[in-house]
Amino acid sequence: MRTISENRSFGGVQGVYAHQSAVTGCEMTFGLFLPREAEDEPVPVLWFLSGLTCTHDNAMTKAGAQRWAAEQGVAVVFPDTSPRGEGVADDPAFDLGQGAGFYVNATRKPWARHFQMWDYVVDELPRIVTAGFAIDESRQAITGHSMGGHGALTIAMSLPGRFRSVSAFAPICQPSRSDWGRPQFTAYLGTDEAVWLRYDAANLMTERGFDGPMLIDTGTRDQFADLLRTEALASAIAQRRQPSTLRMQAGYDHSYFFVSTFMQDHLEFHAEALWS
Repeated sequence: MRTISENRSFGGVQGVYAHQSAVTGCEMTFGLFLPREAEDEPVPVLWFLSGLTCTHDNAMTKAGAQRWAAEQGVAVVFPDTSPRGEGVADDPAFDLGQGAGFYVNATRKPWARHFQMWDYVVDELPRIVTAGFAIDESRQAITGHSMGGHGALTIAMSLPGRFRSVSAFAPICQPSRSDWGRPQFTAYLGTDEAVWLRYDAANLMTERGFDGPMLIDTGTRDQFADLLRTEALASAIAQRRQPSTLRMQAGYDHSYFFVSTFMQDHLEFHAEALWS
């Protein structure tokens, strides 16, 4: 692992690091905010998964997480959204290929060689982060925005006991029935729609639910509302009687202005679970 940058922020350190990934077969970059408390002891960690077209940098610089993470004594990891670099498959469309990994393990050519983002986020990167920094791996939470909200929800529901809480900002809720899902899943996973369902939050809510508290915020003026299919997840939550808070925030869209507005709420929500 090599250090790209480290900057003092709200008493802690915002770092950017790179490492060679055995899972994705290329160099990967991630951001990590460590609060001041990490100088003395391991701290809880919140994983922030970003959305389409983003890198580790977007949420790191636009979401405003550091201030609230510092107040709560929580670390925040900002992974990249896909493998990148020369030799890594790509597509001219913004919602497929580099910048659009969808947090799945691809099984189809040419994507399968590098696009193993589920294993990267779930297994490899956590090992690297907990080995290299003062992180308490027994206290983890996860959140994400848009495609990253899809990733956060599906990962949390698929790994009972790993995360104490989960939240999402404008998540893609039912990709198996959305144009932000069906074309990408076909490319990455093939045409068998049954295979897609392990990466579908509405389906996982119906089948499993989540073993902890859940918070979801989506704007009423989200320009991608038809693609998010929030109603499908809300219906599954109601049918399962999942403990959760799903808020439709009046007037907000899909941007980081929306995310940063409610970041304090999400950090405080996760801190309550992480420190309990």
